[in-house]
Formats: sequence, structure tokens, C-alpha cells
Amino acid sequence: MAELGASGLVHGFGGPPLLDGIGLQIERGERVGLLGRNGCGKSTLLKILAGSIEPDEGQLVLRPGLTIAGLAQDVPDGISGTVAERVSGVLEAAGDQDWEVEAKTDRILGELGLEPDASVSNLSAGAKRRVLLAEALVLDPDVLILDEPTNHLDLGAILKLEERLLQRSGSLLFVTHDRAFLRSVATRILDLDRGQIRSYDCNYATYLERKESLLEAEEKQTANFDKKLAQEEVWIRRGIKARRTRDQGRVRALMRMREERRARRNRVGQASAATQQTERSGQLVAEVENVSIGFGSNRLIEGFTTAVLRGDRVGIVGPNGAGKTTFIKVLLGELPPDTGHVRLGTRLEIGRFDQLHGDLDSEKTLQENVVDKGDTVMVNGKARHVISYLGDFLFEPEQVRRSIRYLSGGERNRLQLAKLLAQPANLLILDEPTNDLDLETLELLEQILLDYQGTLIVVSHDREFLDNVVTQTLMLDGVGGIVEHVGGYTDALKRQAAIATSAVSPKAKAAPKPAPGKHRAAAPAKLTFTEKHELERLPRRIEKLETEVAERTAAMAAPGFYREDSRSIATANFELAARQAELEQVYTRWTELESRAEG
Repeated sequence: MAELGASGLVHGFGGPPLLDGIGLQIERGERVGLLGRNGCGKSTLLKILAGSIEPDEGQLVLRPGLTIAGLAQDVPDGISGTVAERVSGVLEAAGDQDWEVEAKTDRILGELGLEPDASVSNLSAGAKRRVLLAEALVLDPDVLILDEPTNHLDLGAILKLEERLLQRSGSLLFVTHDRAFLRSVATRILDLDRGQIRSYDCNYATYLERKESLLEAEEKQTANFDKKLAQEEVWIRRGIKARRTRDQGRVRALMRMREERRARRNRVGQASAATQQTERSGQLVAEVENVSIGFGSNRLIEGFTTAVLRGDRVGIVGPNGAGKTTFIKVLLGELPPDTGHVRLGTRLEIGRFDQLHGDLDSEKTLQENVVDKGDTVMVNGKARHVISYLGDFLFEPEQVRRSIRYLSGGERNRLQLAKLLAQPANLLILDEPTNDLDLETLELLEQILLDYQGTLIVVSHDREFLDNVVTQTLMLDGVGGIVEHVGGYTDALKRQAAIATSAVSPKAKAAPKPAPGKHRAAAPAKLTFTEKHELERLPRRIEKLETEVAERTAAMAAPGFYREDSRSIATANFELAARQAELEQVYTRWTELESRAEG
């Protein structure tokens, strides 16, 4: 018997139902990822299965004695008490002994980075969600239902969550936009599309292949149907003689085809967008010299120096509270550093994505948030009506003049992207842009950023997103240190591991000698998809750096260079040294990838 089953579920809020007579089963021990576009009904389905709302029609079947716990996407109002009181309270209600309560509470709070004595009512919305996640995980129910569990978790907490979920014997049903998390955790995929659900008994990578094949077959079948319908419509409109002698069975078949066509729910189109072209910034985008940031005894960054140049694509990662957003504020001059200085370059036009949607006004409509009192958007010098422009981001015309308070989290992110991309920018700063985005919109965002010609600085906990869009990574440790690496998040992890290995004593590192007559040669690991993409980009990066080094060297060799003020001379020397060091790193990385590709 399945742990949890549903049949004939119907639910909607006006218009076509979100759930249109669907059925499903969750078996013991399986980990099921639920996928679908923003607004398709994923969260609604999870709420029905968790018992928090009733469907319009249909029924649930639960195994006798089944326990269910879950995490909703929305934070309920009025939650209070300390973090430890909330988590220990659910264990006490479940009948755990005092010693079990304390041990389990301490463990889960440590994994999720929560302070036991913090008042929940004073926490941010993201921290409150982590408390609710702790309450669900600590119960270890038979069926765990999680809606976007990785939102607002740092990478360390995400990895611990993955480990915990993989060790569970109970069942799991979850929604996520985090592809690395999905690949690691899911054993089966449920795809919710136009009110129907389809099960794919495979991992995420295989699901993508099967889904593509099914969509191609559907498009072909739809085209054949529409062609046949058009032919029958021509037949029915023939002259009077034909109408008098027509086959009544053929007429009835045409009526059924018309009804089928009216009832058909076409697949929602792909979002489409691009960044706006603008004047290039100066070569130097930002110079950070010996910067320290902290609050009292809590040192976030200590003595950090770097330079961001035009065209750089920088990812920033680190634990929650490590100072990632604070560092961006210092970089933009919104917050003064404790020591050191920051200098911004010239001709900067900055576009910024705020993870808290601070630049969206909940009292305004979608249209007003994008164009204020106007109705047109200028896209690369051409005027477009706001309804058409927002249609590129999958908003229906009737939504455009509604208040944004009715939007889901993913829809708010799409709206903020629409607002951001409506403005020309040669420096994009994105703070957690992937939260709540469906996977197709997330891939669109990646493509936009890959095509973007300006400078990019992005804070994210999404490993695959970082690997796909950035070429250098700043890793903050939360206690003052920042390490700069060439490549994405996975590359940074590999270099960290290499650095840790090189710190081990030679004796400890020595490998055992092979037995006489035996030779061992470890085959180089094949390139991943991301590494192949990186290898394709590296020659252009090398050429760019070589040109910059040559230009800077020539400029510094000019007779009038040393007549400039000492600060300008020092800055030029610093920038040349930084480019030379980066060029050496990129050369090393290119050599490594090239040798593995040939091997």
C-alpha cells in the first residue's frame, strides 16, 4: 500500500482549474520532486496533500497511522516564542522524552544556523522559514512535504539538508528551483502542466530528455489535429448542394473536434528577454583596497583588496551573515568601510536586483512598477507597450493592471527582472535572483546573463547557476576572510580542497608505493558540461587579459606617466599586477582543462 495517494483532485480559483482531476501516489522511501511553471498549482497541490486546504473535488487516501509534516512557501502571521521553544515544542507534542528533545533540537538548529534564544517574531521572513523547516525536519515524519526548502539557506546548510534527506527512510515530496539539489535528492519526478500531472520514474537528467521528447510529439500531434480541423471546416463551408448531401456522421465528428479544440489548454510559452545595450563603462569598474567591515567584535571582512574590471563576472558566496550583501553596499558606496577605501569607475549605469524586492511597490500595479504612469517601455531604442513587454515575462494582459500583492514569490521575481531589464545598465548586481523562479525562467535568466556584455556581480546559493554564469568567485568565510578563485562555485571548491591538501605535511601526503611489477595511472576526469563551456570561453578571456596587460604596460612606459600624482601611479601599478596575476591563473586553468579534454 502506498503511503499517500490522491485521485480525481480538482482545484481552482476561477478560470481553468489549477488541478484538473489529477491522481498520484507516494510510495514509502521515495523522494519525489514536483516540477512545473510558476503559478501552475504546485504549492496548492502540496497544501492539499498536507491537509491544510480542501480540494474542490477528489479524495486523499492515507496509510493508517501515517504522519505528515511540511514546510509551506508562505510564512504564517503571528508566530512567536524563541527558536528553541518552537522546535522543542513540536517534539514535546509528539511525545519525545526530555533528553531526546534537547539533543534533536540542538542538532537541527546547528545544521540550519539558527540561534536558539532568538525571538522568532523579530526574525526576517527567510529566517522564519528556516525555523519552520527545522520544525518539519526534527519530527522525521513518514511523509515530509517541502516547498522550496533551499530558499534562504546558505550553501553549507543546503549540503547538510541534502545529507539529512538522503539518510531518511521516510518519503519526501518537494518543490525546488535548485537543480543541483534536485539532481542529488530526487528519485522520481512529477511534472504538473496545464492541470494534469505526469510521473517520470527517473532522475532529473533523464526527465529532461523524456519531457523534451513528449513535447515534440505533442506539438506534432497538435499540428496534425489542427490541419485536419481546418480541412473539415473547409468542407462544411461548401455550397448548398454539398450541405444538403453532407454526411451527418462527418458533421458530428466535426462538432466534436471543435469542442476538443476549445477545451485544449495550450502550453504556456517560453519567457523571452534581453539586456539593454548602453555605453560601455570605464575599464576600472571598482577598486577595493585594504577594506575591513564589521559590527563590533563581529568581523565580516578584514583587509581585503581586489579590482573589478569591465566585463568581469563575479560570484559571491558564503554562509548567511557572512557579509555578502554588506560587501555589495560598501562596494556601491551605500555603507562606508571601517578601514580602507573603495573607488568606483567612470560611466557606470547600475542595475540592481534586490532579494527582498525592495524596489517593488506592493500598492502599485505591475504596469506602475515597471513604467510608473506611462504605458511604454524603451527597449534598445524602440518603444514597446508595457503589456507586450510583460508578456515576454509570461504575464497575462489582465494581470498587468492588477496590484502586485496577488503575485506569487516566483512571479514577483519575474516582475523584478522585467523592471531591471527595462533599464539600460553596464553593471548588473544581482542579490539572490534565482529564489522562487521556475526552472525554465531560471534557464532564461542564465542565457540573458551569458549574452550580457557588461560587468556582473551576483550573490547566490545556487551552485549550478554560479557555475554557469560567473568566471570568478569570492568565497567569504564569515570571520573576516575572503578568498578569490578563478571559475565558478565547483571550481572554487576544488581549489579550496587543493589548498587544504597542499597544507598537509609531505609525509602525510605520500601515497603508498605500488607493488612490484604494477603501475597505476589515474585517468583524468572527463570534463563536465560546465567545464566544457568554461573551456570554450577561456581563450577569449586570455586574449582580453593579454591585451589589457600590454596596454597597461605600454601606458606605464610612456614618458609622461610618472609625472602623474602618486596615487594614480600606485593604482596603475596595482591594476597591472592584478591583471598579470589573473592572467597567470587563467593560463593555468586553461592548461588544466585542455589537457583533460585531450585525455
